[in-house]
Amino acid sequence: MGSVHGLGLEVFELAPVGVAVTSGPEHRLVYTNAAYRELFGDRPLGVPLAEAFDDIPDPGNIPLYDKVLQTGEPVFVPDMTVRMPDPELGVDERTFSFSLSPVELDQGECGVLSVGVETTEQTVVQDHVREISEERLRLLRRYSSLVKVGAELVWVAGADGRMLDMSPGWQRMIGGADDIVASQDWSQIVHKEDRAAVVASWAQAVARKDPLWEHVFRIRTATGAFHHFHARAVPVREDGEVIEWVGTLANVEDRWQENRRRTLLERAGAMAGGVSRLKEAVEGLAHVIVPELADTCTFYLLLDAVERPASAPVIADRIAGAVREGLPPAPIGVGHELFQPSGPFARTVRTAEPVHVPNPPGLPSGIMRTTTEEWVASTHMHDVVMLPLVVDGSVAAVVTVGVCPPRPALGPSDVRLATEILEHAHGPLSNAIRYQRTQRMSLALQSSLLAEPPEVPGLEIAARYRASPAAAEVGGDWYDSFLLPDGALVLTIGDVAGHDLPAAVTMSQLRNMLRSLVVDRCEPPGDILRRLDTAMESLHTAGTASCVLARVECAPDGWRLNYAAAGHPPPLLITADGKGRYLEAGHSPLLGIGLDIARPSAIEPLESGGTLLLYTDGLVERPGEHLDDGLLRLCEHASLLAREPIEVFCEELVAGLPTTGKDDIAVIALRLPGDAEDVVSVPSSGDG
Repeated sequence: MGSVHGLGLEVFELAPVGVAVTSGPEHRLVYTNAAYRELFGDRPLGVPLAEAFDDIPDPGNIPLYDKVLQTGEPVFVPDMTVRMPDPELGVDERTFSFSLSPVELDQGECGVLSVGVETTEQTVVQDHVREISEERLRLLRRYSSLVKVGAELVWVAGADGRMLDMSPGWQRMIGGADDIVASQDWSQIVHKEDRAAVVASWAQAVARKDPLWEHVFRIRTATGAFHHFHARAVPVREDGEVIEWVGTLANVEDRWQENRRRTLLERAGAMAGGVSRLKEAVEGLAHVIVPELADTCTFYLLLDAVERPASAPVIADRIAGAVREGLPPAPIGVGHELFQPSGPFARTVRTAEPVHVPNPPGLPSGIMRTTTEEWVASTHMHDVVMLPLVVDGSVAAVVTVGVCPPRPALGPSDVRLATEILEHAHGPLSNAIRYQRTQRMSLALQSSLLAEPPEVPGLEIAARYRASPAAAEVGGDWYDSFLLPDGALVLTIGDVAGHDLPAAVTMSQLRNMLRSLVVDRCEPPGDILRRLDTAMESLHTAGTASCVLARVECAPDGWRLNYAAAGHPPPLLITADGKGRYLEAGHSPLLGIGLDIARPSAIEPLESGGTLLLYTDGLVERPGEHLDDGLLRLCEHASLLAREPIEVFCEELVAGLPTTGKDDIAVIALRLPGDAEDVVSVPSSGDG
């Protein structure tokens, strides 16, 4: 292709101006770059200009090319008119400015270097073209460097890195380019949070003479707002030494915002979708928002949706949040938060729309709790957005997003992004809120049915219930104990299949039916369980259930247990001296499986000072383990607790045994008196 002073012509290929080279007195066209071809189209190489441009009269002012070769002096041609139609602009003639310079080609042949720009739309580039004419070699080196970075806003720095020149676009962009050139310090327009890193990176590149320097940072624009820019610079070398740096600056704010948006949404989806518990999900989302988008983020869960009088405060529980490092931590364990009925929080709940609160520094947003007000004031929070989370048609939660100095107020794009983050995680959050609501109702239902054991002189009764922290809903475990009209003590425990609200409802139905059947007539426990099974079938109660029903009776020869078990783990009997055994008699299949069979009862004597334990399978079952192993573990552990108070006995069994955490656990224990004089006469129901 040839070269100019040993510099390959291909270095001009990506120059932002048209470059052409001719050779010899015939002015044979030997090279055109991409910009030149875009202006004039592809032209044949190796032929004279007149032939290459036979469709354009006097295409390059050929006499001027002769003059350049004859005199060896460059020539500048401003605003030359060429008859070339431009359909887009709707003109028949276009104007160009050219700089013609003599060049020495390979093997000593002389030629002309033509550098041109179109001035049809603008003629202000004449000064730049003149510069190219006057400083052609240096500008050509600059163009070869600019090929690597692509020019938008161009700047030139000295070999020591200090600013020397800026293109006119800088003045429009920042509104003070002259001051920067005069002071040779461009760091003054860089965001203070980015300044130290940018200055250090640039100084390092200059000191090491890196072949390419790149950095993304924020610059203050003429409007006063900060935008993200991508800076790139390459060194210009002369005789192997860096004589200056040429760089560009591209406004990448839109791209940066879109990348941030996509990243935050992906993180939000991963955070909310990866957990099932509400507190964990919202804590993850809060840390997505803080510190990328805001300085504080708090999730408030409203009480179950009800009709609220307009004059009543809104009550919500703060369940999670995040605070930027360096700010005072939010108060923990403050319980319910009360919000003024006329405040922005209540307005968010009523309208189900985001509410932007541009507060003066430190002014709370209608919160009626002193500790929270003090914390808000201590952060100097000056801007808050309250975002509703709608579940099943009503606002179930409100997310507050706040900013503190020196971060500026939240803009419309920030509010939109925060809203998008919540919308992106809406599905998992809604499911978690529904789960928590259902669990709360189920727990309330279950707690209402798990009554305190009765007080019976001489007998000690204790019970414990632990809901599964991992199950999707509350299960159907229950226990009960009560005195019959004839004075007999009844103990029962059961488990309805399933972990959901229907299971809890079925449990309540069975528990109440069982109470009625026990009180209805005095008969063996097995017969009562058979009647319960029949009632389940008649009432179309869904699912199966297991149950142990026991009467504690006092016969002439001492205490005895009259019991029956339907598909339930066997009762455990621990003697006063710590010997344990399971009661295997009186067992029959599960309730609710459609078998109309006799269900046996069994009678077991109870020793003084002994302990009877009824329990559900969550205490003994573990995946991959035989049930016998779990039963053995329970027996050994309970035997060690034989002399502990009955309350400690129950608590240690529930808390001390290894369990899966995937099932509810219910236990009820009876401690027999140790002395004969403590025996209270309790009628018996006869043999089972």
